[in-house]
Amino acid sequence: MDSLATEPATADVATLGHRIRHFRTQRGLTLDELGAAAGVAASQLSLIENGKREPRVSLLGTLAAALGVPLAELLSAEPPDERAALEIELSRAQKGSLYGSLGLPAVKPTKGTPTETLEALVGLHRELARRASEAIATPEEARRANTELRERMRGEDNYIPDIEVLAEERVRASGHVRGALTHREVSVMAEQLGFELIYVDDLPRSTRSITDLENGRIYLPPASIPGGHGLRSMALQAMAHRLLGHERPESYADFLRQRLEINYFAACALMPEAAAVSFLQQAKKEKDLAVEDFRDAFGVTHEAAALRLTNLATRHLDMPLHFLRVGDDGTLYKGYENDGLPLPTDVTGSIEGQVVCRKWGARNAFARTNRTTEFYQYTDTPAGTYWCSTQTGSTADGGFSISVGVPFDQAKWFRGRETTARAESRCPDESCCKRPPAELTGHWSGKAWPSARLHAHILSPLPSGSFPGVDDSDVYTFLEAHSGA
Repeated sequence: MDSLATEPATADVATLGHRIRHFRTQRGLTLDELGAAAGVAASQLSLIENGKREPRVSLLGTLAAALGVPLAELLSAEPPDERAALEIELSRAQKGSLYGSLGLPAVKPTKGTPTETLEALVGLHRELARRASEAIATPEEARRANTELRERMRGEDNYIPDIEVLAEERVRASGHVRGALTHREVSVMAEQLGFELIYVDDLPRSTRSITDLENGRIYLPPASIPGGHGLRSMALQAMAHRLLGHERPESYADFLRQRLEINYFAACALMPEAAAVSFLQQAKKEKDLAVEDFRDAFGVTHEAAALRLTNLATRHLDMPLHFLRVGDDGTLYKGYENDGLPLPTDVTGSIEGQVVCRKWGARNAFARTNRTTEFYQYTDTPAGTYWCSTQTGSTADGGFSISVGVPFDQAKWFRGRETTARAESRCPDESCCKRPPAELTGHWSGKAWPSARLHAHILSPLPSGSFPGVDDSDVYTFLEAHSGA
């Protein structure tokens, strides 16, 4: 083909049309005059100048000769002048899906349209695009994105081999040999990437860490926080953005994917695959698998160990399983399953913010007087019988439980399989635990007016900014204050 599309260094059709018009008017030629000189009808030439028709290379050579300019100059990718650049940008913006979604008519500039008007219109389009790129998902959009990501990870057994390999390489390069990854080794990993870890007590409330790319610093909360387990993870997550080549997220789904990947990298670094799998396989061989032992062996939190188990159990132990983080009011905050456990969902398929069955071990564990040890329970559900191990904890926002469970035939590998605690769950049948007993309904129906406590972090949209949930103004003010440190 000899169309412009096959020429690697040519302008796009819109820019080309503007350049032809520019040189034609510069030489005082009408459409008819240039058309006659080039052997093309004025109407066809008008379509070319308006970017509605792509000329053949042979015609371009004729036009260049008629205009008295080198062909290379005619084919330059640069708009011929500032006004042409504005007209081209406006045309492209109005053809985009963002403007199209507004249902407004397109504005076609004429010779009489003031340049100031074009500048104002283009400026409005730029601001519209900027705000759209920074707009953060509504609650429904966030739940849908979460659901899509969870389903994708379930299809991959919650396992990302490329990140496993990368983490092993970086941990080995830090000099780590065995045992828990130390703060010093995490610092070495940062130094190898050109970063210094700095602990400060004035991080913006909307951030967990801030990476100063210009000065090679990663700012973290004070190192004196209890245990310091989270600091290693936060530092590793910040490094993961660089190691994984992340760019600024273009959508909420992109943000969620990046967050999952940095969390995955941190878990891989704190519990390296080879050592973690060796530990788990030995425990399975001894029929003594326990999240608390896995936790203690690598010096991490109970939740981190439980989540890491979901990465490795199916791929390396041939074991489907589920993970739940549930609030003391029954709200499900995090969940994963590839064992068929019927998790509660909303109409979008999202599980976050749903209430789990009162009969599940994730909720029964809160009724125990002694919560220092794991609680074990078998639960009969419409999908089969499951065994689970649950540990409770608390934060300033209230209590929570961490559960790891497996189908009945997999319980034989776990400590706590001898438990006699057993419950029956018929959820999602409302008669199981969501519908009050008939006697209480008859007594209290229409006589109570409770005030609901909203799960704001689940139902509210995140603040807008370059990164979801982060206040740009606070971040930039913080960096400016510390740039001279």
